This record gives sequence, C-alpha cells and structure tokens, in this order.
Amino acid sequence: MPISLLIADDDVLIREGLKIIFEMDERFIVEGVVENGLEAYHHCQKKDIDIALLDVRMPVLNGIEATAKIAANTKTRVLILTTFEEDDYIKTAFLNGAMGYLLKNNPPEQIKNAVISVHDGHTVVQDVVMERFKKPRMFNNETKLKDLTPREKEIVTLIAKGLTNKEIAHQLYITEGTVKNSVSQILSKLYLKHRTQIAIYYLKD
Repeated sequence: MPISLLIADDDVLIREGLKIIFEMDERFIVEGVVENGLEAYHHCQKKDIDIALLDVRMPVLNGIEATAKIAANTKTRVLILTTFEEDDYIKTAFLNGAMGYLLKNNPPEQIKNAVISVHDGHTVVQDVVMERFKKPRMFNNETKLKDLTPREKEIVTLIAKGLTNKEIAHQLYITEGTVKNSVSQILSKLYLKHRTQIAIYYLKD
C-alpha cells in the first residue's frame, strides 16, 4: 500500500517539484499540497495522511508549530524538510514530535528513503544536523530527571552522546534487551516519544 503524503511549503516551485518527484514513484501517493502550517494541520485532521513533509518557515502557522498540532492530534508522522539548520529549530521540532529533520539539498532518492524510514517508525536526522549535538554537554533540566534511577540517568547520558543500544549495553556490561527496556521506561517517565528527543531536548551548548 502506497505511503500517503502531505507536502507543505510556501515556495510553489518547491512544493510542486516535490509533488512531481513523489508522484513518479508508485511507493507514494500525494494526498495534498499546501502552503502553510495551518492548512497542513487541517489536512491531516481530515484525511488519513501517513507522512507530512513540512518546511520550517511558512506563513500563518510555521512548520515547527504545525508539527506540535499534527503530532498531538493526528496519527500523521512529521518529517521536517527545510534549508534551515538553526539549533532552536531542530530542538523544538523534535520536542514537538517530529520524527525527522532533513535538509532540502539532499538528492530526491535520499528524501524518499527518509520518508520510508519515518513511515517504518525510525527517526531520521541528517548527519550535518546531528553532529552539533554530539559534543559533551550538560543536562539543561535536572528536575525532569529526578524520577530516573541512577542506571537510567547513565543510559540517558550515553544516548545524548550518540551511542546505540548495542554500544550502551557493551559499555555498561548489560544486555541489549535491558537497554531497550530501560529506554522505554525513560521515555515514559520523561513523557517523550522517541530517543532522539532525549538526545536533543535534554542537552544544551
């Protein structure tokens, strides 16, 4: 069954270009093309949209604000597709529930692969975006961590450094299954949806 898409971008050439790219591939079906975040949100409410491709800067309601509404009130997963690499945009997008953050300068095939990956439940973060969050940093909200056990705090720290579950298991001398269960508990306690939110939201420069 094709992946249903919504494309939201205030640049008519970009959104129509993306529409053509996806419509030429039978793995996708474009259910709508809109020019602002509010239209995107309303569209996701009315139709069964799998993935919403949102630009950041749009009139009426920007892509970051629209992400929060779409993630909270629909089943649609959001992939940000933009030219902007600002830290605040990236952090807030994931905090608001985005499942991916990709730059527009990627080739069409990579953008399509990102959509498929998000549809499959994975988080997509472009290397150039994620690298800036891998430097040693401090937790910016200790009160949010007070309910975590010492071991869970260790795991949060290692997630923030970019380690995979397998790498965390190796470093802490525990099984990968234990790490996976701990991550689920951490997400539940911190009211987050996926591990990338841990890496981005709980770190600061």
